[in-house]
Amino acid sequence: MDAGEAADFRVLGGAGVMAKVEGRRVLVGNARLMERAKVRIRGVRVLAESLAREGKTPVYVAAGGRLLGLLAVADTKKEGSGEAIHDLKAMGISVVMMTGDNARTAEAVAREMRIDRVLSEVLPAKKAGEVARLMEAGEVVAMVGDGINDGPALARADVGIAIGTGTDVAIETADVILMSGDLRAVVSAIRLSRRTMRTIRQNLFWAFGYNILAIPVAAGVLYPVLGLLLKPAIA
Repeated sequence: MDAGEAADFRVLGGAGVMAKVEGRRVLVGNARLMERAKVRIRGVRVLAESLAREGKTPVYVAAGGRLLGLLAVADTKKEGSGEAIHDLKAMGISVVMMTGDNARTAEAVAREMRIDRVLSEVLPAKKAGEVARLMEAGEVVAMVGDGINDGPALARADVGIAIGTGTDVAIETADVILMSGDLRAVVSAIRLSRRTMRTIRQNLFWAFGYNILAIPVAAGVLYPVLGLLLKPAIA
């Protein structure tokens, strides 16, 4: 069956898409888009909520002001995501999931992945604002993302971490770029940074300690006996 060609195609940020097919306006998107277009979706609300509780995102399809159908979309979980979240929490890091999905879908995914804090129904333009709100609350925020919409939030966070398999916008904006799409690399990057900072602190401690002891000796504090013997070597 020929679905016809779409004209005047438009992306409606955080809501869905719209186009004209054979003279009729076709909408594909979330409940917010349907309500804005005054499309009645009450008849499939129960089914949509059931799909959301399963961790699937309900997507409504309407044409000419009438609902035509309901689709369910679900992202496959990235391999190692559960392990990465477990390790981050074990390291004392609070994990927050920020998504544009509706609250029911977000909560279902959060339960499965054992994520305690969820920010759902966040529009793309407001992701950076949510990051700023966490920072204003005293949190040190590392934002992990891979999409075009994640760019402003990655730039706003204390540390922006881009998935290497993501979009160019995310990669260009982030402070840290992971070479793979495996979220366990986030854990490895944090562990490496902590070890690096620990080594730097240890080196500074021994450097300062040595100089605090050595400079007075080099200046002749133990003069005349030990100072004559040690002064050249210590200096």
